[in-house]
Amino acid sequence: MPKCPKCDKEVYFAEKVTSLGKDWHRPCLKCMKCSKTLTAGSHASREGKPYCHNPCYAALYGPGGFGHGGTESHKY
Repeated sequence: MPKCPKCDKEVYFAEKVTSLGKDWHRPCLKCMKCSKTLTAGSHASREGKPYCHNPCYAALYGPGGFGHGGTESHKY
């Protein structure tokens, strides 16, 4: 029986959500930053951890900078 990567308890078929190549309990598949419950396939991942696309993943790992566009608005 597979174990949930978040709570390390067994995941039964009726409660299983498969994402990032692992089986999760539905309530355990949450954004690592804001704890929003995610659905399989509709989120981003970094180092095997799930994040909601917007705003968490974008804020943490997207291009940063200042301004509203133009050449000086992004940092690399």
